[in-house]
Amino acid sequence: MRTLLATVVLSSCLPALAQPSDSPSRGQLLYEAHCVQCHTTQVHWRQARAARDWPGLRAQVQRWQSQIGEQWPQEDVDAVARHLNATIYHYPEDSERAGPVVRDVVASGKVPATAAGRAP
Repeated sequence: MRTLLATVVLSSCLPALAQPSDSPSRGQLLYEAHCVQCHTTQVHWRQARAARDWPGLRAQVQRWQSQIGEQWPQEDVDAVARHLNATIYHYPEDSERAGPVVRDVVASGKVPATAAGRAP
C-alpha cells in the first residue's frame, strides 16, 4: 500500500518537474509583443546605441514605451530593461541612480546626456 501511495504522489509531481524552467519572463514577453516590430537585436549591438549604462537603458525603455502610446507601470519598464540587460547589455544595475533618470525622461521626453553615457 505504501508503494502504491508513493507511486501516486511521485507521479503527480512529475508534470510540475517537467515544466521548462526557462519560460519567458514578463520583460521578454512585453519586448516581443511591443518592441521587436521595430527593434531587432541589431539596434542594440550598433555603436550608436543610446543606452550606455543601466540608467540609460531604463530611460530608453521608458521613452520608447511612451512613444508607442503605452503607459506601462514602472514594474513593466524595469522588467523589459532587465530582460534587455540580461540578454544583451550586461550593465551593472544601479537602482538608486536609475529612478531620477527615468523621471527626467518622462518629464522631458529626452534622455539626459549623462544617462546615455556621454559627458554633459
